[in-house]
Amino acid sequence: MNISMLIISIMLGFVLGIISGLVPGIHTNTFAFILAAFAPLLDGLGFSPVCVAVIIISNALTHTFIDIIPSVFLGAPEPDTSLAVLPGHQLLLDGFGHEAVRLSALGSAGSIVISLVLIMPMALFFSSIYPMVDRYIGWILLLIVLLLIYTEKGEIIEGQGSLVRMRYRGYAAVLFILSGMLGLFAMGSEALIEPLVGLGRPSILMPLFSGLFGASMLVISMLNDTVIPIQVSSRLVLAPKRILRGMVIGSTAGAFVAWLPGITSAVATVLARLGVKEDYSDEDSAREFIVSISGVNTANVVLR
Repeated sequence: MNISMLIISIMLGFVLGIISGLVPGIHTNTFAFILAAFAPLLDGLGFSPVCVAVIIISNALTHTFIDIIPSVFLGAPEPDTSLAVLPGHQLLLDGFGHEAVRLSALGSAGSIVISLVLIMPMALFFSSIYPMVDRYIGWILLLIVLLLIYTEKGEIIEGQGSLVRMRYRGYAAVLFILSGMLGLFAMGSEALIEPLVGLGRPSILMPLFSGLFGASMLVISMLNDTVIPIQVSSRLVLAPKRILRGMVIGSTAGAFVAWLPGITSAVATVLARLGVKEDYSDEDSAREFIVSISGVNTANVVLR
């Protein structure tokens, strides 16, 4: 393999990761679709299929380091970082937005090291149980869905009563059903799509993801008239043991679900929430939560 082309591929993926991470609505899958479509042309330019794969992997890894920036400062998150908006915004409004970005980068960097340690144990574990997982994957996914719905708490306001959580769980159940219906409708209507130019039949996922995670978030962000206060410090104040705990919890959750089909890093983020105490009134908990989320996303990219 040509080492120079490999290095160029890594750098190209790095640049694409910066673009996809900073521009709301552009996901790594966007560039993956484009690179796959132009693979024959890239091969003629000296980029073998291995180089194209390296570009995609480099893009995805870089994206996990950068995507926290629009999540915190623009309020337009990717689906994998949407849960970081609340603790990230809390730090931003207190003048510690730069620290939130540093914590995220630290969580992602630590997750790479932990993921490399977990590769062999996870590979041996899942290679032994994968036949059973494959047989019962439907029930496993249903169990995870029920767990996600059960852990939905919503915003609890004093005086609403003890049954208010059931209402938010009901909202989550309805949203799950509607999203499933949307997926069935979209996949069933893919044959109706006609390309504007002769580049082959387009995928239904592009407009679907753009509407769900791109345009909608940008519209919400534009409607919010938020003034960002002066950022006073980017110094890390979270205790090292809590940073390490956030890394381990996030990396373990991301590594675990990376081996399960049908599970995304967003689901791993919710699972990580179960291991990190969420008390947004405690800024240290918000900081640890950001470290954990970043670890989830990076570990999922490294191991999936």
